[in-house]
Amino acid sequence: MDNNNFSGMQELDSHDWFMALDARHQALLRAGSTLKHFAAGGFITRRGEPSQHWIGVHTGLIKLAVYNADGRGATFSGVPAGGWCGEGSVLKRELRRYDVVAVRASSIILVPAELFHRLLAESLSFNAFVIRQLNERMGQFIATIQNQRLLAVDAQVAQAIAQLFHPMLYPRTSSVLELSQEEIGLLTGISRQRVNLALGRLAELKLISIAYQSIRVVDLDGLLRYGVASL
Repeated sequence: MDNNNFSGMQELDSHDWFMALDARHQALLRAGSTLKHFAAGGFITRRGEPSQHWIGVHTGLIKLAVYNADGRGATFSGVPAGGWCGEGSVLKRELRRYDVVAVRASSIILVPAELFHRLLAESLSFNAFVIRQLNERMGQFIATIQNQRLLAVDAQVAQAIAQLFHPMLYPRTSSVLELSQEEIGLLTGISRQRVNLALGRLAELKLISIAYQSIRVVDLDGLLRYGVASL
């Protein structure tokens, strides 16, 4: 894992919430934040550790998950490039309640907790963004639990893909997802073989098209509706 100071770089300019800050707070973020690189499978932070950073995905894909002693796990959410996570734990200054893991090689923006709290204290626009983020994240977590408990496997895969297109949480997701079957399995907790069957079914319904190491979403509305009509 290599560290690079984020000061002076312009990548934060792609985030609408950052551009809404005044120049002084933008300068504080540029100077105080850090960019770190994690290999696939690397732990960005572990459950039980102090919540020292707010976490943004510059490139790559990460997931929020918990694992028990025998290695079984449950995934709460995947976070693609452009998404942010971990604000709840930082806000409450509590120990992290889940692992944050790189699904693929990822570059991660880390905003120190004290800087996060300073922005909350001084910036109305940042407060508004964090409140919206928390509200949308809660809705996503509720939907994830519902899907895992009530939906058939094909529908779970459809909803896991559709969730990556949340316009508030993941504004930079494109219609072509560079996702492998293995990565979808890591996001859903479903075997690669069963994911393959589900993707084939979704492709037959013309909701997606499949290419090597990528998925094109053809009908996002249809994907969002798939399997949930009976709930």
